[in-house]
Amino acid sequence: MQFSSRRKKYNTNSQTELYLHPLQFYGQPPLENISLSEFEAFAVDRLKLLKTIENLGVSYVKLSEQYTKKLESESKALNFLYRPDDDRKSSGPTEYEKRRKDHISHFILRLAYCQTEDLRRWFIQQEVDLFRYRFNELHPKQKLEFLHRNNLQYDTVSLSSFKYFESLFYALDLVRTRKVYLKAGYVFIPHQDIVTIVLNDFRTRLSKALALTARSLPAVHSDERLQPLLNHLSHAYVGQDYSIQKNVGKISLEQIDSLSGKSFPLCMRQLHQSLRENHHLRHGGRMQYGLFLKGIGLSLEQALQFWRSEFIRGKVDADKFDKAYAYSIRHMFGKEGKRTDYTPYSCMKVILSNPPSQGDHHGCPFRHSEPELLKQKLQFYKVSPSGISQILELVKGMHYQLACQKYFELTHNMEDASFSLNHPNQYFIESQKVLGGGKDLKREMDIPQRSQENSATRGPSAAPEAAANASQELAEVTEELDSFFQDA
Repeated sequence: MQFSSRRKKYNTNSQTELYLHPLQFYGQPPLENISLSEFEAFAVDRLKLLKTIENLGVSYVKLSEQYTKKLESESKALNFLYRPDDDRKSSGPTEYEKRRKDHISHFILRLAYCQTEDLRRWFIQQEVDLFRYRFNELHPKQKLEFLHRNNLQYDTVSLSSFKYFESLFYALDLVRTRKVYLKAGYVFIPHQDIVTIVLNDFRTRLSKALALTARSLPAVHSDERLQPLLNHLSHAYVGQDYSIQKNVGKISLEQIDSLSGKSFPLCMRQLHQSLRENHHLRHGGRMQYGLFLKGIGLSLEQALQFWRSEFIRGKVDADKFDKAYAYSIRHMFGKEGKRTDYTPYSCMKVILSNPPSQGDHHGCPFRHSEPELLKQKLQFYKVSPSGISQILELVKGMHYQLACQKYFELTHNMEDASFSLNHPNQYFIESQKVLGGGKDLKREMDIPQRSQENSATRGPSAAPEAAANASQELAEVTEELDSFFQDA
């Protein structure tokens, strides 16, 4: 389904003036109507950019040469503005189109990431880091123009390297690090440090804007076209598709115990251990672990045998298993109900949806475990004390996927993993590649990615219909699968 396009009507002087400067505080929302396919494409591209910023912020010193080059490359690849004065003619989008995309995509993600405190905190941090990079790329004249356009008036003293600011409140960070000169109630700030003041202002404005946006969510959610898209974006996984598994049967049941210790991410390793110890997992754990096992190559027959053999060792006899649990496993493999090929959970879905309660073992250990309990788990799995400290520091900064990636590096004796971790099944494949057992897996798992690319080349005519269908089915599919996994 598609909104009617009125872009030319709204391309007024006001809209044009908004995009005259390469940077903005996003104080004015976009006024035009766009198609659902463009809505989703813009949002996914910005989400990719923000996730790149998160990964770069931990891997490199912010604003270092490597950090800047990689962020510039990603911005260019995603058709976001990356040079403030790049008016050179090229075959790609114009600077106006890039600024329009930047503007619209920011407000779309506001809608998706205003829903919880964790989402707001993550979104603000990445947007602030993006703003810092862009502000520092501006020429001195453009920085002054930006300050004046946004009513940030700071008088300049006779020494050209300083400005003064009448209030101390927004300069506390600079005061604490002794980067300013204080005199008679004024603070004198070097030109190169004015970004700290501007960032504080941007953070404050964005935080207030997200709070206001959250209040308007009921009205937004009343639109049945937007609600599934926004809910999906807040848990979005933008990497390889693991729902189509061509590697069925290459993993034997006898290998699972060994693989869990070598190639399972910590979330799946703890689920496997809990299943072996308790001979049972509640429905959240069965969904998360069952789809993961399906994704690494367990066939339906193997899955039924695996779960049955483990459950009957506990309090569930074979007859009860066949009645209460076998149907849900067949359903997960697309052999019952709507015959949907269900997708293994991504890291974002594990982290942000269905948090574990008492007696549960699913979720992300880096997100849902107390620091002391996480420390004990890592010690039990022979992670070095220095490695544990690095992981706990990342967890403290709420970089849960990066903490898992650090766990990968430590358990595989690697200095720096050559990938950004976004999916438990990706962890397994990368582990098998490192250990020398992943050649067949890699070849087979590349097939779903190519099928996605092929579908993308069918042309724009199919995009609106595909986006609408996906939006309508997303909530139904998840709800139906959850109901089938409930304990009897």
